[in-house]
Amino acid sequence: MKIYTRTGDAGTTGLRTGERVSKADPRIRANGAVDEANAVLGAALAAGPRERIRSILALLQDDLFVLGSDISNANMDDGSVRITTAMTTRLESAIDDIESSLPPLSNFILPGGHASGALLHVARSVVRRAESYLAEMTGPVNPECLRYVNRLSDLLFVLARAANQDAGVPETPWTPG
Repeated sequence: MKIYTRTGDAGTTGLRTGERVSKADPRIRANGAVDEANAVLGAALAAGPRERIRSILALLQDDLFVLGSDISNANMDDGSVRITTAMTTRLESAIDDIESSLPPLSNFILPGGHASGALLHVARSVVRRAESYLAEMTGPVNPECLRYVNRLSDLLFVLARAANQDAGVPETPWTPG
């Protein structure tokens, strides 16, 4: 299979339904942000977090391919793999588990820290952008996608904190002014 097709040279791209849409369509922007988040998760993995985080990130990368498929497939009745309530619940369980090992927050913290923690903060912000594009989408969309990305940004926040804790890098509190 060739990597280039020339079918997008006029600024359109194909959905899984065969429909061609503008590359500026919120559905395509959402998919691009999901792809970007997946790449940042790969970079966070390359930065060497501990196993408790590595195993979660590997699952998330797989989930993001499912999410991208869901976003690009407006046909809700074709039996495709979908983001499910169980997947969102799995994120909530991971949040609860990781958060229980972290000190409680008393104020906002600045994104940064160890390379893996900083990259997880970047991934979190990219996921938040994907969420805003999902909210703009018109036409059929799996409603669980929005719930999933909302929880995903929360999970990435606690994973960033955990990665910094594992690396012995203290959090930097935000001090207004």
